[in-house]
Amino acid sequence: MDRLSGLDASFLYLETPAQLMHVCGLIVLDPSTMPDGYSFESMQAEIDRRVSDVPAFTRKLRRVPLGLDHPIWVRDREFDIERHVHRLALPEPGGYKELVTLAGHLAGQPLDRSRPLWEMWVIEGYEGDKVAVFSKMHHATVDGVSGANLISHLCSLEADAEPLALGPKQEYGREPGRRELLSRAVVSNVAHRPMTALKLLTPSAQLITRTVGRARTGTAMAAPFTAPRTSFNGTITGHRAIAVADISLDDIREIKSATGTTVNDVVLAVAGGALRSYLDARGELPDTSLLATVPVSVREQSKREGGANKVSALFAKLGTDVEDPLERLEEMSGNNRNAKDHHQAISADALQDWAEFAAPRIFGLAVRAYAGLRLAEKHPVVHNLVISNVPGPPIPLYFMGAQILALYPLGPVFHGAGLNITVMSNHGHMHVGIIACRESLPDVDDLVQRFPAELAALKAAVIAQQTAKPLR
Repeated sequence: MDRLSGLDASFLYLETPAQLMHVCGLIVLDPSTMPDGYSFESMQAEIDRRVSDVPAFTRKLRRVPLGLDHPIWVRDREFDIERHVHRLALPEPGGYKELVTLAGHLAGQPLDRSRPLWEMWVIEGYEGDKVAVFSKMHHATVDGVSGANLISHLCSLEADAEPLALGPKQEYGREPGRRELLSRAVVSNVAHRPMTALKLLTPSAQLITRTVGRARTGTAMAAPFTAPRTSFNGTITGHRAIAVADISLDDIREIKSATGTTVNDVVLAVAGGALRSYLDARGELPDTSLLATVPVSVREQSKREGGANKVSALFAKLGTDVEDPLERLEEMSGNNRNAKDHHQAISADALQDWAEFAAPRIFGLAVRAYAGLRLAEKHPVVHNLVISNVPGPPIPLYFMGAQILALYPLGPVFHGAGLNITVMSNHGHMHVGIIACRESLPDVDDLVQRFPAELAALKAAVIAQQTAKPLR
């Protein structure tokens, strides 16, 4: 039986018409590399062939009676590729504005839970001869790393090669009957969960004690509920705005090497500079730094075998209160080292362990009450936004034979934090995808266009420091 983990199921319980819990991707393709030329019908048929034996693409949810336990995955025996891969054409003139407007509209539509939780739109007519693919997969199915792995079923190293992940037929979990589901749920609630809770109490108490000690010595990660309030920290709607941009991965690596920092440090520093510039131009720059939640993959450290999501998170200040870009990077690098040390002291499975106690009915009612009462606007801000850095391919990839020119990842937004910034490296580029609640941040393109300028300013500051001669 393929039961959802508590963390996977939590993304189902968190979802409302305004707070949609799918992750998206916008892929720009050059169809001229396709061996037999482009046609939607052939692309759709090839996608069908490649996903037909992959459970993540062909399984659907089945609820446990009375909501007594997390749902299970079962095979969709009526799987139909035409319900998942659709065809669209951009309106004239078919440029960037038309593409991101359409992507924002698609991102604001919920997935049908009676089917496998993913969809793709093949969008023709982008900049004349290009094709774009907009994809959605529910967060209950993937995290950043597993999502990238699933894409490998659709990509290859050469235009006419087999996909990277094509292998032997995969097995589906056994589908239990109603009586078995009920009995397992009762046993889990009555016997297993109380014992699990007792086992978690001691390490959790010890973690709190260690965190207090770190806070006293100034080596703890930034604390939640300490973020300043901005215009994108409130109750969100279901409308989405999307913007994308490219920055140089080589420049990021040069800065990393010259300053002894990490790629993630540089990305966060650039994001902090872009947000500072954006808010300052609007007259909304807070005196204290914005606080970001940064998802962290624990796939290598996790002891759990099941579950699609193997993530934890740390909190990071973005240095939006620091004007000098190099000073911001240096300060952020030190803070990030403390945050990583602090995070490593936390069990890799802590979030997954506690998520097992998310009760379907109670969790869902709580989320709806939180949104309906607009509580995100009444308590201290937990965090300002989510920022993710997803490693991508260092070499060219081909999607159904079409070369991938750009791959922009887009994560979910939440009540209280209506902005998500995700970056992905791809063959020498860093692709920046920003998605926001349209009412909270309507001019999202203004923000994303500040990323290249901030990277250039940081690179210039590093060069100036290297060439400056010491005073004698």
